[in-house]
Amino acid sequence: MTTPDPSREPEPTKPAGTATTPYKDRVYRSPAGVVGGALVLAIVAWLGIDAVVVGEGRTPWLALATMLFLVPLVFAYTLRPAVFVNDDGLRVRNPLRLIVLPWGQVASLRSGFSNEVVDDAGTKYQLWALPVSVRARSKAARQDARAARADARSDARAGQGGFLRGGAVGAADLGVGPALAADGPRRAETDRAMDELRELHERRQGEPEPGTQGEVTVRWAYEIIAPAVAGAVLLGVLWGLG
Repeated sequence: MTTPDPSREPEPTKPAGTATTPYKDRVYRSPAGVVGGALVLAIVAWLGIDAVVVGEGRTPWLALATMLFLVPLVFAYTLRPAVFVNDDGLRVRNPLRLIVLPWGQVASLRSGFSNEVVDDAGTKYQLWALPVSVRARSKAARQDARAARADARSDARAGQGGFLRGGAVGAADLGVGPALAADGPRRAETDRAMDELRELHERRQGEPEPGTQGEVTVRWAYEIIAPAVAGAVLLGVLWGLG
């Protein structure tokens, strides 16, 4: 489940006839990934520090090398992924890359087995911060199906003249029909986030501005790659020395 950062809501727009107020960055992350990554890092730190303190011989060095190798990777694949959105475009922070895509270069936002953004050149970039959850989609579909069945039963009872406490038995008595009608079909959190991104993309495509133009830039996260490689090399050397 992925939710936008509540502290980064868009600013209200200015009255008609003035320039459009720029949005602050809206940040999308995976709460499950953040919680899971924090727990794994805590376990790695606990075991690693214990091995460094009480270990003998090569054990402290192996523990340090293992932490140097694991910590950057765990951080990269759990805590680091995020999607930053504003009026100018997207900044997609994936485990090992940072991709900046102005809205003018975004061709589409796709959802399948993964959520992706596609640029005008046809290059696809996966949105790691918005993982597709088949379980969440199935849960939302089951809730919709239950609500539809309950609504159908309540309508049938009302049509047969059934009354509950002096009033017709309707969807409101079961607490499901009106919510479904007002909000539409239930959607998984990541699917709702993708809907928001598509809506903003369509809006910015219809209002081209200088800030939405430019080139797609991709930068490798060497601050993650370098220590992980160093840890892997150190582990290899230590194991090779026997």
